[in-house]
Amino acid sequence: MSQAVGNTALAYARVWHQVDATDRVLGKLAERIALVLMGKHKPIYNPSVDCGDYVIVTNCKGIRVSGRKDQEIIYRKHTMYPGGLHETPYRSMMAKKPEEIIRQAVSGMLPKNKLRDRRMERLRIFPGEQSGILNANVMRSWHDGTLPQDWNPTELVAQVPRILPAKYRDRPQHTP
Repeated sequence: MSQAVGNTALAYARVWHQVDATDRVLGKLAERIALVLMGKHKPIYNPSVDCGDYVIVTNCKGIRVSGRKDQEIIYRKHTMYPGGLHETPYRSMMAKKPEEIIRQAVSGMLPKNKLRDRRMERLRIFPGEQSGILNANVMRSWHDGTLPQDWNPTELVAQVPRILPAKYRDRPQHTP
């Protein structure tokens, strides 16, 4: 006998979230994005299951950091050859690749396990306002880093028509 109750495929369905990074603090934004990518905002969260959602970040050029971090943060990468250490200060990284700043911050907040790369693939970052065709997928948009209070997942379930096999269509539906 199965332990699953109800439509579990709908519980694991992925939703697209959109966030505007203008004047948002890097650490707090990265923390919220990491939680959504892991799926910790869902009641079905399990650390060993990848049940997170997609996240689209726009306007990453407008992100800010607190204190003097814009002068102190240095991004390092190594080519694994002798003398291959490359250091890039925050300001030049912001001028060249602002999306990489958010990508590294979110990656640092995700658990260091086999699911990390799969979760990072669901993060889409754009330096400007436009997110292209991906904007059609967005179901939820959050500006201050929190989900809307009026969001009700049961409304989404009611909107999706339930498709039954032909042999069950004529039978009356049992409601508890």
